[in-house]
Amino acid sequence: MSRLVIDRLALSHFRSHRRVDLTLDGRPIAIWGANGAGKTNILEAVSMLSPGRGLRRARPDELMRRPQALGWKVSAELTSLTQLHEVETWAEPGSTRNVRIDGKAAAQVALGRIARIVWLIPAMDRLWIEAAEGRRRFLDRMTMSFEPRHADATLAYEKAMRERNRLLKDDVRDAHWYAALEAQMAREGAAIMANRNQALARVAAAQHDAATAFPVADLTLEPPEGGTLPDTEDALAEALAQDRPRDMAAGRTLTGPHRADLGAIYARKSMPAAQCSTGEQKALLISLILANARALAQDFGAPPIVLLDEVAAHLDGDRRAALYDEIAALGAQAWMTGTGPELFEDWGNRAMQIEVREGADGSEVRVI
Repeated sequence: MSRLVIDRLALSHFRSHRRVDLTLDGRPIAIWGANGAGKTNILEAVSMLSPGRGLRRARPDELMRRPQALGWKVSAELTSLTQLHEVETWAEPGSTRNVRIDGKAAAQVALGRIARIVWLIPAMDRLWIEAAEGRRRFLDRMTMSFEPRHADATLAYEKAMRERNRLLKDDVRDAHWYAALEAQMAREGAAIMANRNQALARVAAAQHDAATAFPVADLTLEPPEGGTLPDTEDALAEALAQDRPRDMAAGRTLTGPHRADLGAIYARKSMPAAQCSTGEQKALLISLILANARALAQDFGAPPIVLLDEVAAHLDGDRRAALYDEIAALGAQAWMTGTGPELFEDWGNRAMQIEVREGADGSEVRVI
């Protein structure tokens, strides 16, 4: 079976870690230690091996170890399917993030071609009850795991939209100023909608086809309240042209994929996720992450790397054991954090154990 695993991970001046060098054996990794010791920082470093701003959405300068602020670097030796890759990503003070793959400079999107990484972090626990922006970000991250070029379409759409919004705020009424921008928004917006719908279909199939201890969520793309959600290039171009007067009054674009919401129904109870209990909402999130991973295993040819930050603390013993069994059955290299080794007892020798402690010079890492 083809695999996607990190064989070696090295950090330099990354957050609380001055230097870390881990040699890994392909098994899942259980990382435990007190709150604030630096466990999540290791998961964040792994997340930087994918396109974007990582699991905390941090700016490059926020990742530098303080007070030195010398810059940071994450290096990895990666087995991706049948290929071995050396990956480096880093940033110097005041600079953007750089990427190098196999010794050659690369764009961030290239990371998505050799590695797929999904994650679940405590900040997502309120996903179903907070604003739509977080759900769109969750959906786009999921979509990008299937189609790395989705990030390019999103960036191009947002750039054109910012220019259109500037015209709207400046009360520009000449249609010629809008034509090229709206054409680009329509083209990229249609691609965004198609990518999102395809991702939802893949995750839905992976949920319904699997025997799992976690609940199934029926997912839909929803328009904003009282609005529409055009999903073709022609329909979006027409809507943008027609909505200029309304958008001008608002000073921003009110129609398009940037206004979509992710709807979720707990299938067995026919209940919106927002109305479910806290435990049910967490279980739905775990179900989606596992379904995303199962679908990626089929599409990519190997299960993705899975990052689970403090997930064990919010599950009872049976659900925790079920989660571990599903990860083991999937064959994914999962990176998990918790406050103590007892949370990972169900893994036995199926997982590596790493302790992280707060030392005199930052975080200290010890392989058990």
